Amino acid sequence: LDKRMYSDLSSDNPIDLCRYQVANCYMGRAGLINSGGASAGDSDLKEAALTALINKRAGGTGLISGRKSFQKPMDEGVKILNTIQDIYLSKDVTIA
Repeated sequence: LDKRMYSDLSSDNPIDLCRYQVANCYMGRAGLINSGGASAGDSDLKEAALTALINKRAGGTGLISGRKSFQKPMDEGVKILNTIQDIYLSKDVTIA
C-alpha cells in the first residue's frame, strides 16, 4: 500500500482508479467484476450504464446488478440489464 497511489500515481478519473483494481487482480488474469451499488431510484439506469462503461474501458469483465434491476418493475429492470449487456457487447466501447 502506497498512499501516493491516490495522489501522485493516479488521477481522479474513475477509469484510472478502476485500472488500478484490474492491476490488483493479477494484472487482469482474475476478472474484475464491479458492484453496481444500491438502488438509488430514478438514476439507476444512468448509474448502471456509467459503471459498466467505466469497468469495460478500464479492462474489467463485468458488473453485478442486483437491486438496481431486480427490485424494479419488470420492464424497467429488463431495460437496465439490456443496457448493461449492450455496453459489454459493443465493439465501439473499447479499453481507454
